[in-house]
Amino acid sequence: MKVQNVICTTNGTLPLQIAIKTLDLRGEIITTPFSYVATTSSIVWEGCKPVFVDIHPGYLTIDETKIESAVTERTSAILATHVFGNPCEVETINKIAQKYNLKVIYDAAHAFNVIYKDQSIFSYGNISICSFHATKIFHTAEGGAMFTNDIDLYNRLFYHHNFGHKDIESFQGLGINAKMSELQAAMGLSVLPYFAQIVQARKAVVDLYNENLQYANLQLFKLRPLTKWNYSYYPVVFKDETQLLKVKLALESEQIFPRRYFYPVLNTLPYVNSKTCPIAERIANTILCLPLFVGMSKSDQVKIIEIILANV
Repeated sequence: MKVQNVICTTNGTLPLQIAIKTLDLRGEIITTPFSYVATTSSIVWEGCKPVFVDIHPGYLTIDETKIESAVTERTSAILATHVFGNPCEVETINKIAQKYNLKVIYDAAHAFNVIYKDQSIFSYGNISICSFHATKIFHTAEGGAMFTNDIDLYNRLFYHHNFGHKDIESFQGLGINAKMSELQAAMGLSVLPYFAQIVQARKAVVDLYNENLQYANLQLFKLRPLTKWNYSYYPVVFKDETQLLKVKLALESEQIFPRRYFYPVLNTLPYVNSKTCPIAERIANTILCLPLFVGMSKSDQVKIIEIILANV
């Protein structure tokens, strides 16, 4: 269940860039349009081209059945996101990667403590990254990490994130400064002892949402089977954008602020040239993440539920 090697970093974006650099990726990288912008911007920043594959309408992760048809002679890797901590179909992705000699990077920014098929979600792929931003279930105020089970890859990731140092007086290769600071580490160490309580408190919020919204005219989060989830987000999908905006406005009028996440869809970014991804575009226009945090009162949550039910 444990991952062999972890490197803590100053944020969750630099690990994506370092992973692309360390794996020496070139040309095209197959990726998802439904993720935070860092997934795509890191590919472009490192001189590669993102090739978008549409998402599964239920799990919201990259649709593994559409990946192989996107592979070309220029494809070097697959960069997929475990959306809201929901695992990708990692076995199929691994088979495709092996067939075409591709590398696999997982953006697991939301997936701290997620277990899939009795293994840490970070154990899949060549490299996984995580974010420890203040909005995440475990945080270091700002921070992140890289994970790999390959010791040689770990050594290269390490010197890349530490100026290229081999030791204090010599250099092994090219590097930048992506090290986690002492202050960030101290914040993480102050949060970690309470992590089990954090998960339990968030589970109670999720359970109450599920109990009251399961019969509403909404698409609720569909978790991939055999997943031990971390209760990181509570997304709901409305029948159309008009309904979403109506609910959002009603909540905001009561000083309740949900988030359109992920929005806008990444294949529409101004610095990419991509075909349409109809499922991801529909989901991005109709999905809303409801408030979910430790210390959330039941009365506040009931108020949110009542506003939603009155407007759908």
